[in-house]
Amino acid sequence: MKNMKFLFPCIIAASILLLADCKSMNKSQKGAVIGAAGGGAAGAVIGKVAGNTALGAIIGATVGGITGAVIGRHMDKQAEEIKKMNPNAKVERVGEGIVVEFNDKILFGFDKSNLTSEAMANLDKVVDVLKKYPDTNIEVQGHTDSKGTVRYNQNLSLRRAGSVSNYLSQNSVVSSRLTTRGFGENSPKYNNETVDGQTQNRRVEFLITANEKMKADARVEAEKNGG
Repeated sequence: MKNMKFLFPCIIAASILLLADCKSMNKSQKGAVIGAAGGGAAGAVIGKVAGNTALGAIIGATVGGITGAVIGRHMDKQAEEIKKMNPNAKVERVGEGIVVEFNDKILFGFDKSNLTSEAMANLDKVVDVLKKYPDTNIEVQGHTDSKGTVRYNQNLSLRRAGSVSNYLSQNSVVSSRLTTRGFGENSPKYNNETVDGQTQNRRVEFLITANEKMKADARVEAEKNGG
């Protein structure tokens, strides 16, 4: 019975998430629906089932309701600016957050964790936007393809995430906003059976979510608007 009590809201949350893909809803509205559905527990389950660590983490940080919709609107603006500043990055609005994906070709040489000069130039464009919107948390996730051993890939993903995070902090992104995680080969988004898929799986992702100040400000704005 206890297991059912846990699973039931998560199943509902997953169902609502699928419904939120309806074309009639914008990203801010989807975030509000997802947040109302279940928050952190739902995010963890949905992320695991979907094989998408970014999706799970962002849903886990979701506020939901009218406050979540306000946060979503702020994230819409930030995502558009990142897209404009760095067309080489893949930028996706997810719920109340943003996922920015840099693949291996943009940031690192094969089997390397040191940033290339081109990588620094690409990151500089994102840094400018991150500094403009200081009321967010940024989780830097490292991922690899399935070549090599599991342990080696795990360490490589951590080194890559660390290199990116260190570069951000060295360029005036406040370190308290940053966390790093390495997933090695455990969370592929692309087909590891193809060369192109392997290249895309060798990636670093930024998960941008609201910090406590943004959430508090959004609650105030929602109340003013009758939420």
